[in-house]
Amino acid sequence: MTGEKIRVPDLARMKARKRKIAMLTAYDYPFARIFDQAGIDVLLVGDTLGMVVQGRDTTLPVTVDEMIYHLRMVTRACTRALVVGDMPFLSYQVSTEDALRNAGRLVKEGGAEAVKLEGGVTVAETVRRLVEVDIPVMGHIGLTPQSIHRMGGFRVQGRREGRAAGCRERLLEDAAALEAAGVFAMVLEGMPAELAAEITERTSVPTIGIGAGPECDGQVLVMHDMLGLTQSRKPRFVKVYGALFEAAASAASAYAREVREGAFPAPEHCYPAKELSS
Repeated sequence: MTGEKIRVPDLARMKARKRKIAMLTAYDYPFARIFDQAGIDVLLVGDTLGMVVQGRDTTLPVTVDEMIYHLRMVTRACTRALVVGDMPFLSYQVSTEDALRNAGRLVKEGGAEAVKLEGGVTVAETVRRLVEVDIPVMGHIGLTPQSIHRMGGFRVQGRREGRAAGCRERLLEDAAALEAAGVFAMVLEGMPAELAAEITERTSVPTIGIGAGPECDGQVLVMHDMLGLTQSRKPRFVKVYGALFEAAASAASAYAREVREGAFPAPEHCYPAKELSS
């Protein structure tokens, strides 16, 4: 399946074959093209762009128009990966009609092949309506960033003790509700590994973990975290696979030094007065 186009039904087949799903976020053409050619299965144009691209503290200010703008760049780059677009805050919570309209825009104007929204039992009916009009939906439960104010920050959900203990059963109910509503996959974020394993075992729907342990059917990371492009303190679940911040800073520093010293541009970077004969 390495060179073939990944489509929505393929994720269920991957789960059945116990082939792990590799998912990353992407927000522009160059990185989407790199990840697509590298064999990433799913690219999520996440509302995390509010934080890692726009420099905001939360995902809440991101708009549908901004999501469409970034989706267009990513979908233009992809020939293999399945492209999923996040539905931003208040684009689906107000009414089912709003959800249908905004999800339709992500697909029709942005080119998304599926949409992702946060929540479980409370959004199940919205998920059902989207699926009825042939808009594939990826769910997202656990630590849901759009609920940051209610949760009091980015806190692990579903522990057996402490302030998160009460939501363990609710997360199991959320997963069941999303499966019944027709999601084709669900993200499990910020929960104990054994709870994510139980959800993965109970449901026929592929699970994509982020801070949810190794037993999920796949994993997702924010590309800026994975590539070492962020300088802020990283969550426990992040593994850094590159050092692009340092590499870019070193390159920019060398460029500035050569410009100031007059070393760049050198003769080989200049056009001659007369065109050279071949």
